[in-house]
Amino acid sequence: MTIVSSVGKPAPELLAPAGNWECIHAAIENGADAVYFGLDVGFNARARAVNFSMDDLPTLMQTLHRRGVVGYVTLNTLVFTDELAQFEENVAELAKAGVDAVLVQDLGAARLIRQICPELSIHASTQMTMVSAETIHAIESLGIDRVVLARELSLKEIKKITSATTKPVECFVHGALCVAYSGQCLTSESLGGRSANRGQCAQACRLNYDLICDGQYKNLGDNRYLLSPQDLAGYEYIPQLIDAGVCSLKIEGRLKTPEYVANIVGHYRQAIDDAMQGKETHWSSTARREMELSFSRGFSPGWLEGCNHKRLVSGESSAKKGVKAGHVVRVRGERVLVDLDVPLMPGDGVVFDGDRIAGEEIGGRIFQVFLHGKRIDQPTSGRVELAFQHGLINEDNVRSGIPLWQTDSPQLTKRLRSTFETKQPRFKKEVEMSIIVRVGEPVQCSVWVKKHPDVKLDWSHEYLPEVARKHPLSEGPLLEQLNRLGNTPYVLSKIHATIDGNPMLPLSVMGDIRKSLVEHLDRLLLERPPRIVATGRSALMLREVETKADSMNGAKPQLVVLVRSLSQLEAVLREGQKLVHADFHDIREYEKAVSMAHEAGAQIYLASLRIQKPGETGLFRAMEKRPADGWLVRNLAALDYARRAGIPTIADFSLNATNPLTADWLIEKGAHRFTASYDLNRDQLTELVAAVPRSWIEVVIHQHMPMFHMEHCVFCTVLSPGTNKTNCGRPCDRHDVKLRDRIGVEHVLHADIGCRNTLYNGHAQSGSEATPTLIRLGVQHFRVELLRDASHPEVAEVLSLYRNLLEGALEGTEVWKRLKATNRLGVTRGTLEHPRNPLAIL
Repeated sequence: MTIVSSVGKPAPELLAPAGNWECIHAAIENGADAVYFGLDVGFNARARAVNFSMDDLPTLMQTLHRRGVVGYVTLNTLVFTDELAQFEENVAELAKAGVDAVLVQDLGAARLIRQICPELSIHASTQMTMVSAETIHAIESLGIDRVVLARELSLKEIKKITSATTKPVECFVHGALCVAYSGQCLTSESLGGRSANRGQCAQACRLNYDLICDGQYKNLGDNRYLLSPQDLAGYEYIPQLIDAGVCSLKIEGRLKTPEYVANIVGHYRQAIDDAMQGKETHWSSTARREMELSFSRGFSPGWLEGCNHKRLVSGESSAKKGVKAGHVVRVRGERVLVDLDVPLMPGDGVVFDGDRIAGEEIGGRIFQVFLHGKRIDQPTSGRVELAFQHGLINEDNVRSGIPLWQTDSPQLTKRLRSTFETKQPRFKKEVEMSIIVRVGEPVQCSVWVKKHPDVKLDWSHEYLPEVARKHPLSEGPLLEQLNRLGNTPYVLSKIHATIDGNPMLPLSVMGDIRKSLVEHLDRLLLERPPRIVATGRSALMLREVETKADSMNGAKPQLVVLVRSLSQLEAVLREGQKLVHADFHDIREYEKAVSMAHEAGAQIYLASLRIQKPGETGLFRAMEKRPADGWLVRNLAALDYARRAGIPTIADFSLNATNPLTADWLIEKGAHRFTASYDLNRDQLTELVAAVPRSWIEVVIHQHMPMFHMEHCVFCTVLSPGTNKTNCGRPCDRHDVKLRDRIGVEHVLHADIGCRNTLYNGHAQSGSEATPTLIRLGVQHFRVELLRDASHPEVAEVLSLYRNLLEGALEGTEVWKRLKATNRLGVTRGTLEHPRNPLAIL
């Protein structure tokens, strides 16, 4: 039977990251059940990792399978139209190489994989923004086998999800946290032309920002890293995650070192095993310190306990911290007298606190440690003197009272490397065996891996045992002989022996059985069922989309305006605008908005939230009560709810439509239009337009791009004594907040009714120069989005400029110049009209 915990739940898979071969070995030898990794051929959300080549795959999968470890490949980026054929080739190679599953973000890519190889398992990446049972239900038709939940869920919310769906769910348990919802972050793209949805995140969340509140700079002291969360450490929550029914516990870190993989995997292996045996998963100070040394920006439970915004983002730093080791008493020449809370020794790396932004942090390796004037070579704590490289330390750069942090331990590194730099297998798979020994009959054997008893191999040995004259066979000596497995990756943990008639079994026969045992285990672990791999599926699916009828072929282009307040709505209606989307902070105002629009003879669509977590379907019911003409849906649950309720929908940018297969799926699920993803540059957008019915697509040509969309609330963190929406006092209702970046741009911060924050680019972005080309291609719906409240004449000017553009009365260049907008239409490489520096934000 399957191993179950004391709460009756099956053991979760321990899933490790791997960015290179050393990380693979580190994961295997420290007890990972599964490894996920990316390829250097693209479609990989960690493009900066070393990654693996296609040529590596056969050997890599054999290496994993021989050790009883499964391998998942990350195909977790968006896919463009002209990349579908290459994507298909890659998937076919993965299927043939025996990859156990692929992680996917793109909805169209998931459809294509299912057509290429039905037997290849698909896991919905966290990039797909799975946050509720409703979002999971919405993708049921894609044939997804497992869902990786968003990191922003609490234990209570995870349990609600697992109780409402039969789909296996995977959760992150350790590692770096993105401040924005994965799959919903457009910051790197907006500021630097390198999209997180394409594996090129520039980590703008780790930069420092100034807070501008109601037009005034607010001094927050050292708290300037307002968007940089501490790292997730769910070690102590493993029993609760098991109880919640999570099938896989995932460690983040494909950009991390093999020592990190060895360290974190080893500790979590022990914690899971303890939990399964009903033992307390106690996180000792030694274990925590070792894990912090491998990598830590400071540990927190993330969102597992719910929202505590102040704990999640302390704001003091965004870099690796290591372990707080003590504080400085005073500087004596080039030595530092310190009080140490943790033992240090020569060779250890330390850093003294300072203003990192100003470059005032001082750090280096300890050369010597002195206790009472005597040189000490062993780890020592308490009051000691530390000596460093000549010239590093002086009274000006290290002050009394400041903390110091241990950042490295060569001893720990050496020990961690020893776990995977070994020719002999260190971590062995527990196997069990059944053997029947009867006098005069061939010996019957069966073997299986302890964690997978449903898969076993049977065989028999031709030897016919005779009745023993002196020493009949017993279970103890039999187990001892068969368990002499030497340098194999197996350990025989249990033998189920049936011994009849006092048989005798020679050592040579037991040796033969032992040899067969290893051979059968090797075969058992390497064997995989055959797969059928189809070809030409992407071309066939694209042709099917191209042949679909266009309901509005030849129609004139129309302007759609998105408003974010009743005053903006009033202004655009006074200008005669007839197609309006409303995206309000307070959805209670939707009732008045619908009334105003209909009185003016305008059609109005109401925007849903971008995130729908457990217990939030009531917001859909509240929207349904407003008799709008339709919804602008921003999450999959809203799309599914509206389809079942018969509400017309437009799928917004957040559903990430970058290719015709995704677009077609959204239309099949009830949308009558989709909004082109902001990850498309000009060429990619025109390729998409040419491949779908033109009436399907809506293009945003003027906006302040929504960069970060976060569960984290900056308003609560810095403008309230509270910790979450239950006690914050809602400063978002009273204050106008912007975050100023390093180059002085002030980005607008909004909170929605779910208390989630969106940071909008301070610069308006216009795609006006691309618009004439899109009109010639047959695009019929062009959207302008308003952000800040403006005077009626200012709104009127925006509408007039874009109406004239759509009518051909103005050139696109004139439009964006007059609006003083950045000439950009949501790009991932370069810009629509001129190159820009993708490293500018750094």
